Amino acid sequence: MAKVVFWTTEAEDTFENVIQYLQENWTENEIEHFVNLTNRIVSLISENPKMFRKTNVKNVHEALVTSHNLLVYKIYQERIDLLFFWDTRKNPVSKKLHKSRSKL
Repeated sequence: MAKVVFWTTEAEDTFENVIQYLQENWTENEIEHFVNLTNRIVSLISENPKMFRKTNVKNVHEALVTSHNLLVYKIYQERIDLLFFWDTRKNPVSKKLHKSRSKL
């Protein structure tokens, strides 16, 4: 049975940051492609939350949306929280700092 997926404020903000970057640097096709991929990934997470890579934080997983964007999420018994999107080109050390701010 599919779990309900909630978007945290940070997930919404980081998603909008990606969209803004695409608007400034790419075309509407790339934006539409990113949104469609994100929707597909969120659907997969809802149906099978553990299918994506586990992190070293309990119940936190990350799904590769594009080669440059990870979606980090936390699995609870009754729901899934999307925590944030991460640019894979950034320093992984700052990702750890980012995750520590996300109420994991």
